[in-house]
Amino acid sequence: MKKRVTGLGGLFFKSKNPKATKDWYNKHLGFNTDDWGCTFWWKDANGNSCSTQWSPFQEDTKYFQPSKKDFMFNYRVEDLEALLKVLKEEGVTVVGDIEVYDYGKFGWILDNEGNKIELWEPIETAFL
Repeated sequence: MKKRVTGLGGLFFKSKNPKATKDWYNKHLGFNTDDWGCTFWWKDANGNSCSTQWSPFQEDTKYFQPSKKDFMFNYRVEDLEALLKVLKEEGVTVVGDIEVYDYGKFGWILDNEGNKIELWEPIETAFL
């Protein structure tokens, strides 16, 4: 099997005022913010273009459920479907179904403390 996690895809957290939070990070830390937050672009060891997303969500978002935490990590993976199959066989709770977009496939699991984790298999051609 390929590597399971290849990097941090994003950090998502709840905010009382996502726009004000994005504006603060833009002004004081130079984040290039947009409607989604800030995308950090970088290259992996093979020179492939990669991104890590930073996004404040409205504090009443349901996106992190069933987790009770105010944050959710997104990890980059190589083969989402195979990984979710193995994780399920290992007794890991898989949440929902795989969703596919033009920039990648997404799946969700719960860790040992019930924190929701988003797994993302990027579609590399989306960044070329």
